[in-house]
Amino acid sequence: MADEDKSEKGSPKKREEARKRGSVVRSRDLPSSLALLTVAMLLRFGQHGWVAVWRDLFRHLLAAAAGHADMRVVAPLLNWTAWGVLRWAAPPMAAAWGISLLAMLAQSGLVISPEALEFQISRFNPVSNLSRVFSFAGLSPLLKSLIPGSYLAYLGFSLLQREWYPIMHSSQRALTDAVTWQFSLLYEFAWKGGMVLLTWSGVDYVLQKVSYERSLRMSKQEVKEEAKSDGNPQTRARIKRRRREIWRKQMLQRVSRATVVITNPSEYAVALEYIPEKMGAPVVVAKGRDLLAQKIKREARWYEIPIVENVALAQALYRSVEIGDTIPAKLYTAVAEVLAFIYRAQAGLRAEQERRRNASAGAGAQPR
Repeated sequence: MADEDKSEKGSPKKREEARKRGSVVRSRDLPSSLALLTVAMLLRFGQHGWVAVWRDLFRHLLAAAAGHADMRVVAPLLNWTAWGVLRWAAPPMAAAWGISLLAMLAQSGLVISPEALEFQISRFNPVSNLSRVFSFAGLSPLLKSLIPGSYLAYLGFSLLQREWYPIMHSSQRALTDAVTWQFSLLYEFAWKGGMVLLTWSGVDYVLQKVSYERSLRMSKQEVKEEAKSDGNPQTRARIKRRRREIWRKQMLQRVSRATVVITNPSEYAVALEYIPEKMGAPVVVAKGRDLLAQKIKREARWYEIPIVENVALAQALYRSVEIGDTIPAKLYTAVAEVLAFIYRAQAGLRAEQERRRNASAGAGAQPR
């Protein structure tokens, strides 16, 4: 399908599929630029520490050389050298590795793509690799790297041009002064080059983001076809929400069949139906918490169904009985007491109504 027809943003499903293939937005220059700046800062502000490391190493080496070292002291010399290099290089390398890892995770998180890790013999085909290298897609990274590379070359040339006279006469400087001056030049080139790479990595990330979003675009027809399938998370959530609404509506309609509603009083509400001639035990026809409990009680008042407050029984019924199931045997006694109370109250109400009707009929039959 033509790209101009793909005017819709990529769906969450398509983004997830691209992520599974290892296709994410990630600037490879950002970790390296941050690592370069970190190492430059550590070497600049921690120079007293590593100067002491190298001074200690040189002292050992010179002392061994002055003592006419033979083959028996070769191992200590190698140990001193290895330990000195490790003490000097380990902190910057660890910091650079940590910063690079955090920069990669900050861009796209941890992505493990089994599809990208699969062994494919076509990857080792020299013909396809050469065609990929000399294609526009293969030359694009090279062309992009020429921009910061050219500026770094200009930066190095400008530093050499500015310091050319001191460089030519550096042999006349004292050793300590010359070393300090040389490291200051290296530090200046490192932090300025790091800032150039950091700026370019930001630009590169934006370009990759735009290209990534363009590759995920979908046509309206593709969006409609995906929306019809259950694979769309938004569609599944909408269907699930609709089913929940239908289920709650049907449950509230069943409240009209209830014999009694037992409440907490405000948190729980459980509607029980019991027909002695047809049922061996009461059945839970509706239950709910909080807002749903208030709706159940509102339906019960509408249909003039008795509402009884029993905190312990309401909680037990809500937690142990599902809708449509009979109550467990351990709750028979408690529910029977509630039903007996309801039946006595209803019988008393009917007797009072009958008495009033009889009294009214007797008063109407008296002679004038």
